[in-house]
Amino acid sequence: MYMAVDPSAYIAPTARIHPDAVIGPGTRIGEYCVIESDVVIGARCLLEPYVYVKRWTTMGEENEISAGTALGTDPLDKTFSGERSYLRIGDRNKIREHYTISRGTQPESETRIGSGNYIMTSGHVAHNCVLGDDIVVASCALIAGYVEVQSQAFISGGVVIHQFSKIGRLAMIGGNTRVNSDLPPFFLYSDFNVAAKGINVVGLKRAGFSLEEIKSLKSAYRILYRSGLKQEEALARIEAEFSNEHTRQLVDFVRRSKRGICGKSRGGEEES
Repeated sequence: MYMAVDPSAYIAPTARIHPDAVIGPGTRIGEYCVIESDVVIGARCLLEPYVYVKRWTTMGEENEISAGTALGTDPLDKTFSGERSYLRIGDRNKIREHYTISRGTQPESETRIGSGNYIMTSGHVAHNCVLGDDIVVASCALIAGYVEVQSQAFISGGVVIHQFSKIGRLAMIGGNTRVNSDLPPFFLYSDFNVAAKGINVVGLKRAGFSLEEIKSLKSAYRILYRSGLKQEEALARIEAEFSNEHTRQLVDFVRRSKRGICGKSRGGEEES
């Protein structure tokens, strides 16, 4: 565990750090930042001016937090009664200007942000959300309470995600889309009322998927969304015809969905 404020940390003269806060080695705290009690900030983090970190927030190493961001805010939930809850942030995240992330609502519950995420400006992650690793959240996206976003997803600007929705790994959501259902992994989504548009070919290639793996996911997409089969029949066919890590992950995601997955596009689709 670090000392309360490591001697190698830089604290700007106008910053206010509670005596009970823990600041790791090499971390830089900018002008007019406020760090409350029961906060832990790991090594080599950067907090630009006017960052506000509320109590019961923990972040790991090498996070960059831009100006005007507020972390660990009280949840935007009428049932919240002020008890202790948490915001836990991993390593190497970039959270840009004017962003807010809330703590959990229920006592001892938490909001969790993984590692390597790039979260752009002027948006919100609500209470009890769980975000994985290497996610991109573009500017002005709003993520409601209890949402789960799996690793490597891409959420474009202006997207709004309804509470309890689940976004699969390497899913990509187009701008200004309203998400009110679960989105299976590996696919593209857009339209005002979210609809499946094909597979996320660019994202899959960047993630190192082989051509054979991409081909199998294209076929699985066609079976799930174009075959006309009932959902369970489509999943059984995918299992029978394809058996690899990614198709199994897709089938498991759909079967575990509590809200139901989104439907197919009624208009044109991307190449799939």
